[in-house]
Amino acid sequence: MSSSLRYRLGVAVRAVAAILGGYGVAALFAAVLALCLPFAFGMARSEATMTGTLASFLVFALAVMWVFAARSALRAWSGLVVVAGSLGVLLLVLLRLTGGQAA
Repeated sequence: MSSSLRYRLGVAVRAVAAILGGYGVAALFAAVLALCLPFAFGMARSEATMTGTLASFLVFALAVMWVFAARSALRAWSGLVVVAGSLGVLLLVLLRLTGGQAA
């Protein structure tokens, strides 16, 4: 495999990680905030949902930057999986605590 093709495949893999992985992490983050803010701070559910959605844009941008700053595509995917897994566990805990609804 030529070095040019290897480089192009590396960029393609990182682009897929940035788009799909970044979206997944941002969506999980928005869901966690939407459940966490009313439960912890008594915020209205609509305000918590809006806050989570707006904050997810920042999280998505940070995830994209992480993917292209990582030393390898494997490390980029690994970082996204660790963050998504942590947020997924936190989301499940919050769903259990709140009974599936925000305060």
